Amino acid sequence: MKINRVLHGSAAHVLTALMLALPLAAAAASEPAQVGAAQNGDDAAAKNAQQARAALDRMVQALGGQAWLDMKNQEREGFIAAFFHGNPDAGTTLYYEFHQWPDHDRVDVTKHRDVVEFYLGNEGWEVTYRGKKPMDKELLDDFLRRRDHSIETAIKVWLKDPNTILVYEGQHLVERKLGEQVTLISADNESITILMDTQTHLPLERIFQWRDPLYKDKNTDAEEYDDYHTMEGFPTPFSITRFKNGEMWRQYYIKKVTFNQTLSGDFWSVDAADRRIKK
Repeated sequence: MKINRVLHGSAAHVLTALMLALPLAAAAASEPAQVGAAQNGDDAAAKNAQQARAALDRMVQALGGQAWLDMKNQEREGFIAAFFHGNPDAGTTLYYEFHQWPDHDRVDVTKHRDVVEFYLGNEGWEVTYRGKKPMDKELLDDFLRRRDHSIETAIKVWLKDPNTILVYEGQHLVERKLGEQVTLISADNESITILMDTQTHLPLERIFQWRDPLYKDKNTDAEEYDDYHTMEGFPTPFSITRFKNGEMWRQYYIKKVTFNQTLSGDFWSVDAADRRIKK
């Protein structure tokens, strides 16, 4: 309604006050609904995070509980099969892989163990009969990415960070096995997705994405775990298949696993390996 007359005195002040109060009253009326919606959203997110944490806790217990968390080192012996665009290369390669939490890794290749790769902290070295040399940057970056997005890192580092977001994503199939899916999102907006068997709670798959520094497109790195055997009290996958952008890239066939070994004093020495191989 348009007002055509001029109001004087107290009447004008009352109308002005009413007009100013209308937006405030409308906002006040909508506030409870907004607060309620936000509260419901927070409650749902908290409940979802609790589901995710419970699923991860079940996985840790299935892997060995506190003994798995306290594990000093492990060695895997087996064979590697390489693939190119999903097609296998001829033959397999014998390898011995050692891991010591948090950042010491060593891979000995061939029966004579005369090719050795070291990943120590953020450095990588390759030792052959020709001597030692720094690891190729592309190979080093690939290894470090996988180590930084491993299930062990997800549990021992990301899960302890209060800024990590946990998302329970329900049940999904992995190679005809039903698994619970949980994604951890770090404060740096990186993520690790883990699928766990609904029956055994053991890991079925680990997935993460990374952006190519040159082409800027996203790449997907995935590992599938199968054929579990309990070794020294720890359920261990004897078949690990790695995928790059959906294509099979490596397959690891494990034949022996040992844990918590007492290693020699120079085991992690690049120079000691160099001297041994040159003999």
